[in-house]
Amino acid sequence: MKPTQEKPPLPTVSHPTICPYCSLGCGFYLELEEGKAAGIRYMPEHPVNEGSLCPKGNTVLEVLNHPDRLKYPMKKTENGWERIEWEAALELAAAKLKGSLEKSGPASLAFLGSAKCSNEENYIFQKIARLLGTNNVDNCARLCHASTLTGLGKTLGTGAMTNPISDLASSECIFVIGSNFAENHPPVSRQVLRAKEKGALVIVADPRITPTSWLADLALRLEPGTDIALLNGMMHVIVSEGLWDREFVRERTRGFSELEQNLQRYDPETVSNITGIPSADIIKAARAYARAGTAAIVYSMGITQHVSGTDNVTACADLALICGHIGKKGTGILPLRGQNNVQGACDMGALAEFYPGYGKVGDPDAAGRMQSLWGAKKLPESPGLTATEMLEAAGEGKIKALYVMGEDPVNSNPDSSQVKKALEKLDFLVVQDIFMTDTAEHADLVLPAASFAEKEGSFTSTERRVQWVEPALLPPGEARADLEILFRLAKNLGLDFPCRDAGEVLEEITAAVPAYGGMTKERLKKDFGLIWPCPYPGHPGTPVLHTNSFRTLDGLARIVPVEHRSPAETPGPEYPFLLTTGRTVLHYNAGSMSRRSKSLLKKEPELYVEINPADARTMEIREGNKLLLETRRGKTEVIARLTERVGQGVLFLPFHFPGTNALTAGSLDREAKIPEFKVSACRIRRD
Repeated sequence: MKPTQEKPPLPTVSHPTICPYCSLGCGFYLELEEGKAAGIRYMPEHPVNEGSLCPKGNTVLEVLNHPDRLKYPMKKTENGWERIEWEAALELAAAKLKGSLEKSGPASLAFLGSAKCSNEENYIFQKIARLLGTNNVDNCARLCHASTLTGLGKTLGTGAMTNPISDLASSECIFVIGSNFAENHPPVSRQVLRAKEKGALVIVADPRITPTSWLADLALRLEPGTDIALLNGMMHVIVSEGLWDREFVRERTRGFSELEQNLQRYDPETVSNITGIPSADIIKAARAYARAGTAAIVYSMGITQHVSGTDNVTACADLALICGHIGKKGTGILPLRGQNNVQGACDMGALAEFYPGYGKVGDPDAAGRMQSLWGAKKLPESPGLTATEMLEAAGEGKIKALYVMGEDPVNSNPDSSQVKKALEKLDFLVVQDIFMTDTAEHADLVLPAASFAEKEGSFTSTERRVQWVEPALLPPGEARADLEILFRLAKNLGLDFPCRDAGEVLEEITAAVPAYGGMTKERLKKDFGLIWPCPYPGHPGTPVLHTNSFRTLDGLARIVPVEHRSPAETPGPEYPFLLTTGRTVLHYNAGSMSRRSKSLLKKEPELYVEINPADARTMEIREGNKLLLETRRGKTEVIARLTERVGQGVLFLPFHFPGTNALTAGSLDREAKIPEFKVSACRIRRD
């Protein structure tokens, strides 16, 4: 018998792209068959992840191909959600925004941008808001790293990571405080391990014992909310033992004498009483960091999400500055951001107090530059409301219309019951997203957006690396790229935008954001992008900041003394536990994407609380028991996990599930206005 002719295998196309999860900007290939995503292939040549991907990156196809993807615009009616045509949807959105504008003025409008969307999308988003007359525009950096902008901004002049991640391999000492990168930014571990192989000492300060702590040569388990005391205590030792870099301090900084005076109150014994860390370990950590030839500080939301977030970041900068560990390879301050484009959304001016490129709202020169570029007669002169303030104002009836692009404040903001009440008081809420989130359920209009793999644009990673992605797939149904939606909305609003695609928007960005001045779509597509500042065509980018001067008026860094102060809420008889929150390796932020991955949910399906076994014994709690956690804001059900990872009196909740932020408090850092997610007083009930 003649054998049946076999069908030729389908051609597979490998499409390079960037992971949509954390802020590292890891590269990989989408494997495409007949126009559909059929697999992923690793990218060993990528300079950041070198071929590795975390569990979330490995399961990204489950999100891309998920049946819950939004496919059509939908309007809420008395009978529920009804599908409507795009033109009708955008006419409705524009009519509602213009109606609020005419009736209640520009202060009645608010726009919440997205750190998951591209630079070009965030740039156009904030431009629409400002041309409508409001600076009420923000993004979720307000919830994770706004204090990095304020803290590093006022000390170093630039609120961004100073060195590339690969530099960590050249560090002789790595001081990690408030970061669990081994779970949340796994490729960072590879550089730290390379440094250890060369003899580097790794110090990890964290209230929990984490996989990052396992890498430590010296682990400092401090009480939550005592970071400033620890940092001041280390500086006290460094100054009193003469280990500070006199030449660097004299030639490149201002403010040392004020710091020296302030540190007198932070001797190791006093700091030990505040932090719970043995004084000998504080001294050991201080000596190791100061004596190293090259030393780096790595931090994340364990530092930033406090009412003292700006001061925490400032203290990190002070420590680096007095030791001269900044401005050269293997040194610096490395804040590890949360979402994939937190840095870019801020660079693009999706912030209440900054224009694109960090010109300050209220500065006539900065406003004049944007007015000239945009052809606007006048821009609003006062800083707008931040992400949390918008919801508070909505609850008070001051915000009438809210446009949310790619965020889920019901699950990401603190005190979620108040957020829901605020959303219900709006006259009009439009949500543009890839899934029907808990926030979208409160909307009047939902617009289906394209995912990262279905659109083009640039994304800026935590190390300031700007990379370009091209669309690999068509969006499902009638979903559209966020930029296309915004262009069509702008047209309906009567705004005349000359740009028509992401490449043209990038051209305008190069005029608005000096650090992007030398970037083009073609350059960003090559060699894994460019690291800003890249101020002119042909500039190679700037991996290491502050090599010769700081971005201050006189080129000198500012050493700013800060004081330890207690969290806004501390445990007491009524609420005896200290509740802290954070990320895990298997989920991502509010969970709108990762909780739709069957593989990830199989491993981590529900909200749990970590509780110390000694506390559990006292309350007769066993592994797997259902508990009711309660704070002054609300209550939520959890599953008990007994573990020594948390100390006695401390509870830990991952913030990827609805319920966590029903408990957290809305107390804000006075400068960055970032909420204190890391400390809440809590109690356990056995109902």
